[in-house]
Amino acid sequence: MEKALLYTVDDYRVLPETGPHYQLVGGDLIKMAPSPNTIHQRISGTIGYFLFLHLRKTGQGEFFKAPLSVFLSDIDVVQPDILFIRNENQNIIKDEGIDGAPDLVIEILSPAYKELDRGPKLKLYARSGVEELWIVDPDHYTLEIYHLKTNTEQPVITLEKNGIVESALLPGFSLDIKEIFPEN
Repeated sequence: MEKALLYTVDDYRVLPETGPHYQLVGGDLIKMAPSPNTIHQRISGTIGYFLFLHLRKTGQGEFFKAPLSVFLSDIDVVQPDILFIRNENQNIIKDEGIDGAPDLVIEILSPAYKELDRGPKLKLYARSGVEELWIVDPDHYTLEIYHLKTNTEQPVITLEKNGIVESALLPGFSLDIKEIFPEN
């Protein structure tokens, strides 16, 4: 009897980032989505933490972190890194995900999806009714804020190294960019 081929960590490391995605358990590849890198997770965790504290105090709405499906149309389903929905739009929150445009979307760039996040997804978010988009670039230590109802081409502000992140959608919320990029 022939022994089944066992996959190794080396095999796992050469799998394409664009999928299909797998876990490696006991030499078996199990199909699923891999997790983002640690820098991405630190940034997501930090922003999520400060949003959580703010929303707990103010009750202005609810935020979610990936993975969570956001259904924007019959042919568009995305999973933003972080999203925020104001109280008046809570009706789009369903058991299976978000059925409509969040008020705020936050995308943390990764090498494989940088062009997707800055191009087609930015345009999709604008077309779908997302009001504000933050694009966080871990490679350049920047955070860009777009007001998608008025301009999809240029951010209203780009924070680098110093600055305070604020949003009209979150009255009273502020976050020093040094919290997001502490090693900078």
